[in-house]
Amino acid sequence: MATDCAAWLNAIPAEAEDLSDSLVSEEEDNTGSVVNKNLKNELNGNWLSSASSSIHEARLKAKAKRRLRKNSSRDSGRGDSFSDNGDVVRGTSVAPASPKSKLLDRKSRLGKGRGLPKKGGAGGKGVWGRSGEVYEQEAVDQKDPNYDEAQENCVYETVVPPLDERDFENTVSPILQEYFEHGDTNEVAELLAELNLGPMRSEVPSLAVSLALEAKASHRELTSRLLADLCGPVLSRGDMEISFDKLLLELPDLVLDTPGAPQLVGQFIAQAVSDQILSKSYIEAYKGRVDCEYTRVSLDRAAVLLRMSMEGLRIDNQWGAGGGQRPVTQLVKEMNLLLKEYILSGDSKEAERCLRDLEVPHFHHEFVYEAIVMVLESKGEKTLEMVLQLLKSLSVSTVITLDQMRRGYERVYMDIAEINIDVPRAYFLLEQFVDRSFSMGVIDVKLRDLCPCRGRKRFISEGDGGVVKAESY
Repeated sequence: MATDCAAWLNAIPAEAEDLSDSLVSEEEDNTGSVVNKNLKNELNGNWLSSASSSIHEARLKAKAKRRLRKNSSRDSGRGDSFSDNGDVVRGTSVAPASPKSKLLDRKSRLGKGRGLPKKGGAGGKGVWGRSGEVYEQEAVDQKDPNYDEAQENCVYETVVPPLDERDFENTVSPILQEYFEHGDTNEVAELLAELNLGPMRSEVPSLAVSLALEAKASHRELTSRLLADLCGPVLSRGDMEISFDKLLLELPDLVLDTPGAPQLVGQFIAQAVSDQILSKSYIEAYKGRVDCEYTRVSLDRAAVLLRMSMEGLRIDNQWGAGGGQRPVTQLVKEMNLLLKEYILSGDSKEAERCLRDLEVPHFHHEFVYEAIVMVLESKGEKTLEMVLQLLKSLSVSTVITLDQMRRGYERVYMDIAEINIDVPRAYFLLEQFVDRSFSMGVIDVKLRDLCPCRGRKRFISEGDGGVVKAESY
């Protein structure tokens, strides 16, 4: 009996393997062949019970399902199909098709709706709608759970909180410092209008004057102009009076940093009264009520200036305009006066201080140009020596930079032909001055070599036999 079973199992190995690796449907399980029945009851020559056969059958089904899932995920898109008996047939390529055999169909695939395209034909990936489509404002839905009837008539505005005392100086000081550079009062008015100054509005003039006291004379002139332009659009006359009252009270502290603060504040008060941002009775209101010595000096200074203006002396531009604000003709005239005063006095320190007070470091090449032209026109050894000493002193102290010195010399080189019309010996004097400047270290060798020269030798006549004679002056 054992010999017959072994021979029978060896005769059908292929069918056993096929059954272990393929999917067996429920219909084949119910109407299976005799071989399948034998395999269910016998495995490897051993007869199996009904419970063991059912477990083995479940394992075969699970293995077939796992193999089917693995093949379908790995060969998806290759067109795998099943034969009529349930076997997997590979190698047939079937093109994927959309539900209604239409490629790239944008209609709903859920079977709902009227069959129209999504979003009216503009429902592609990453698309918000048709090109050129304008979305209108949606009407308020009163049935919305979040609907609030009190919000329908609300008006939303940007509210700027008022500046407190701690943030006022940090916010306004940069605006005033920047104004000292550009001098545009309209920009300052716009920036202050954007701020909610509140009760700190009257602090703007006092802060501007305090910064101007420590700055240059041109900045004080800009401050007076700023106060005149701010009175009305941004500040009122009441704010101005409160601000100047505070300045008079703070004079003992301001004197510590600026010794001349009482006189300067008095000039600001006189300029404010002249510009009609303070009332004419402002100074009169303090008579008999002043105990501080500095306040008394300031008010006396303002009263004297106003009295002088009534006699015909104008207070306008009492500090003078800044270097960048003055016209070029005025700067040239002041530089000429400075040079003439230096030639008479010989005080190079005073000339240096006056040149610094002009506040035009970008225009110092004009000073060098005017100094050299003065040497060429004077034709004197004394003027040449004094101008050389002055240029050497200004170069060492870096009041005049190397670039400004070079530009001044180059301007003389370019204009020497026109200067020679009025000064016949201009070329000779210029070469002498340039050589002396190089020997004293005022200019370098490159700038010296750029100096133009004119040949001063000529033939006397044809009968002289080509004798060359030096030109005499």
